[in-house]
Amino acid sequence: MFQQTLNPAGNLWLTVFIALIPLIALLYMLAILRMTAWLATIIVGAITIPLGVLVWHAPFGNTLKSYLYGGLTGFWNIDWITFWGLIIFNTLVLTGVFERFKSWMVHHATADIRIQTIMLAWAFGALLEGLVGFGYPWAVVVPILVGLGIADLDAIRVAALANNAPVSYGALGAPIIGLAAVTGLPLLALSASIGSIVAVLALLPPWVLIYLVSGWDGMIEAWPLAIVGSLSYIAGQWPVAHYLGPYLPDLSGAMVSFWVLFLFVKVWRPKTIREFGGAPPARVETSPASNSSDLNSPREALFVWLPYIVLIAVVVSWTGPWSHLPLVSWFRLAVAAKSSVTQATVQSVFNFAPFGGGTSTLVSWLLILALLRPKAQIIKQVFFKTFKQMWGALLVAFFVFALAYIFVFTGMANSLAFGLSKIGVFFVVLAPILGWIGVALSGSNTATNAMFGPVQALTGRLLNLPVLMLPSFNSVGAEVGKPIAPQTASVGVSTSKLVRSEGQVIRHNMGWTLVVLAYLIVISAVFYFFFPNWMSL
Repeated sequence: MFQQTLNPAGNLWLTVFIALIPLIALLYMLAILRMTAWLATIIVGAITIPLGVLVWHAPFGNTLKSYLYGGLTGFWNIDWITFWGLIIFNTLVLTGVFERFKSWMVHHATADIRIQTIMLAWAFGALLEGLVGFGYPWAVVVPILVGLGIADLDAIRVAALANNAPVSYGALGAPIIGLAAVTGLPLLALSASIGSIVAVLALLPPWVLIYLVSGWDGMIEAWPLAIVGSLSYIAGQWPVAHYLGPYLPDLSGAMVSFWVLFLFVKVWRPKTIREFGGAPPARVETSPASNSSDLNSPREALFVWLPYIVLIAVVVSWTGPWSHLPLVSWFRLAVAAKSSVTQATVQSVFNFAPFGGGTSTLVSWLLILALLRPKAQIIKQVFFKTFKQMWGALLVAFFVFALAYIFVFTGMANSLAFGLSKIGVFFVVLAPILGWIGVALSGSNTATNAMFGPVQALTGRLLNLPVLMLPSFNSVGAEVGKPIAPQTASVGVSTSKLVRSEGQVIRHNMGWTLVVLAYLIVISAVFYFFFPNWMSL
């Protein structure tokens, strides 16, 4: 069995520098050269394999096997879920159901910009993030906000900041599923620890959103709305994250939040209706009576919400702790090494579990098809559109997980973690910052977890920190960095007047993103000093 080497260069900091080369190269290609992500991950893989073999003395054959097993894990654990999630979304779009759903949401968001923002950017945006991710919440929500009177640049900032809390559970939990795959930590435990952090994080954004659209006076006047918006999302998200896993917290949080807000504004509204900027509206527009009647009908509400209800029902029953389907394994491929830190056996594993979360999403789509009964031509268009949108992302998942696997197998991750552990417990503060930097440069929470997750986990073990703490804050730090990620901004501005103006958008988002990051750093200190057991297995 291959014995990993901790300090192959003979000098710890030189070893750390060499171990950083793949990460530096990847971030340089993505952030400076603006190279497409799938090509960058292939090139960095070609750099990392020789470093692992020549410097860390990893066996070439087993390194290639580790690379392959990592790629297969990325495809099956990530691509198989995100692909069918986007298939469901595109099915709803091309059948017209999603347009009816948007109309229903906008109709029930009242005429007050603060209520509209919390119901549409916060709750509806979280639902889109949970189903699709990849910047689509920005792309869908921004035109709605612009139509409600918010300036394009401010609408993008509102949509981006509203998207802060849900990202770790985006695309049916892909970032956390990926983090579990590369760290070997239990999926449900990671989902729970991240859920606790996100629950505290989610207390802030509704206040910020209301302030951004209505000013200080508007925020003070609508303080109950901020409290109900945040607590209702947490009520739907936290129990699901803790007891069911990472697939559905965004969807459950979004649905609970929207319906609680829907009922809340029936009994309480701000005393003054305000438009964007905080001014009272010159006039209140009403919808035509016939259209209003349709949108108010219980039948229409059931129709537009039914696909999401089906998805949640199937995924919960399929993947919950009571189900043995995700545990079924048809075959398992592995290559092993002896850790340079713990001397225990570490493995690069591809476990083909055919009835995992992705398959439950496929079954959900089939049931939605049975309900909607679209024509064969529409189904063909759905697959064509999905492949056109996703082919690059499908490749990225394969190659970034392949890269992460060999980074761990060769011992490079151990060497880097050993060097970083010399920072001491101050690393608790750095963990979310590293996640923030990673996603700001790579654009992907899942990719950031894949590359930084193993290092964070190993550093935590070397520092005797609660085992879930650093990987969890890495993931949440990454979600906080999404508003300044160029790749996300590119998708987000695609439906606005700011196409190809990502730099302007990122500068506009930067200040409030730093505020949320500072809040997250405070949260990390609170968990370290007062609630470390919440981050333990």
